[in-house]
Amino acid sequence: MNIAVRDEDTEARKLGDESFLRAEPMRPHPQRRREILAAHPEVASLIGHDPLTAVITIAVVLGQTAIAALLGRLGVSYWWLAILVAYGVGAFANHAMFVVIHDAVHNTIFKSPLANKWIAIIADLPNTFPTAMGFRCYHQKHHSHLGDYDYDADLPGHVEARLVGNRWWAKALWLFGFAFFQITRLARLKGTVPFGGRWTYINTGVIILYDVAVTYFFGINALIYLFASFWFSVGLHPLGARWIQEHFTFDPEQETYDYYGALNKVALNIGYHNEHHDFPDIPWTRLPDLKRMAPEFYDNLKAHRSWTKLFFTFIFDKRYTLYSRVDRSAANMARFS
Repeated sequence: MNIAVRDEDTEARKLGDESFLRAEPMRPHPQRRREILAAHPEVASLIGHDPLTAVITIAVVLGQTAIAALLGRLGVSYWWLAILVAYGVGAFANHAMFVVIHDAVHNTIFKSPLANKWIAIIADLPNTFPTAMGFRCYHQKHHSHLGDYDYDADLPGHVEARLVGNRWWAKALWLFGFAFFQITRLARLKGTVPFGGRWTYINTGVIILYDVAVTYFFGINALIYLFASFWFSVGLHPLGARWIQEHFTFDPEQETYDYYGALNKVALNIGYHNEHHDFPDIPWTRLPDLKRMAPEFYDNLKAHRSWTKLFFTFIFDKRYTLYSRVDRSAANMARFS
């Protein structure tokens, strides 16, 4: 089902409205999980681990390193080619590695948390910047405190949202610098320590060693390619529409959206986002099976079919702002005021 913005979804939202949408304090996903397990107990068989993800991870990391080596040998004068290949090829590879890091955080690759941490660090290598352990620190709060401004790093900050507004060029710049903006949100969070700790230092040390080795053996153009692959994989690229698809909404009755398009095949099913929030302990390889087992719970939800269409819609549709999100803490304040 393609998402259709209904009149009643936007009647209360005026252009330039500087406030998040309010929703009931109770998150929808735990309740739907209970209902699905009651109606389809066989769904429980999907919960577990899939070590195949580790094989895919090693293959992609080796592939990215090989491409970087080829571009590096051409010399820095071919930086423009490195940028082009990064946008057309590398971004997809690095984005897939972010999904691996995501699954590793949920411990759905191996039974051992230690093994999951190491595969996340391996998947982090082509990013040239340590992200895996920082992401591990705050992502679980995104699930347990979805849409809570004080705990959910996925929710834009007020300064960030007001700075961007609904101007198309500002939204494009926001997508381009998404990685930077994501880091700036961490300071406001309560109860998380995104930086520091033994595993953060291990993650940082491994990435630095990889970056130094790539630069020494293949040249600076190799590092340019890898960094550009990282930057485009989370930013101004059709893949960047993933961040809009997941929780941007005009309707407080549905704050999580799916993407059921062809890019799921290279994005490791990250588009199955309602399914993931309902069952974060199901590996990415089995999320389509969950939808097939419990179609009555997902077929009637609004969803996206094209990240590319959503990418341009978000940028140019003035109704979309960074406030097109649900803030559950706003509902809690209203409830107890």
